[in-house]
Amino acid sequence: MITRQTQPAPAPLEAHIGFWLRFVSNHVSARFQQHMAAKGVTVSEWVALRSLWSQTDATHAALIEALGMTKGATSKVISRLEEKGLVERALADGRAREQSLRLTVAGKKLVPKLAALADANDAHFFAHLPATERVALTKIMKDLVKHHQLKEFPTV
Repeated sequence: MITRQTQPAPAPLEAHIGFWLRFVSNHVSARFQQHMAAKGVTVSEWVALRSLWSQTDATHAALIEALGMTKGATSKVISRLEEKGLVERALADGRAREQSLRLTVAGKKLVPKLAALADANDAHFFAHLPATERVALTKIMKDLVKHHQLKEFPTV
């Protein structure tokens, strides 16, 4: 006589934290992406602009590291920003092979406006939570990043 072992039924999707993280993340990201598109930039371009805002002259290599993208993908982002008049390239300290990147005047004016949209997007999704819960949620997310040694910036 052959006996079958019955396996327990799989847990429902809603039982997984990952499901809820993805669910919320998709909505937060989609809304933010719409706001960026309305201003003529992609999320990747926003991340690059915000990274450059913090530096007077950044190297291409430093931006590649900050974005967590390949050299080619980062170069395309920089080229698009340059075409839009938001970023300019120059030779870094006279070294022919090293580029220095900086925001143009238009780029410097745009970053605070885009940052306000990022803040408003966060507020739309998270402002109903008490401040202590927002702080706790941020701490948990940062702890997960640290624990799993996650390095790549979310740019898409």
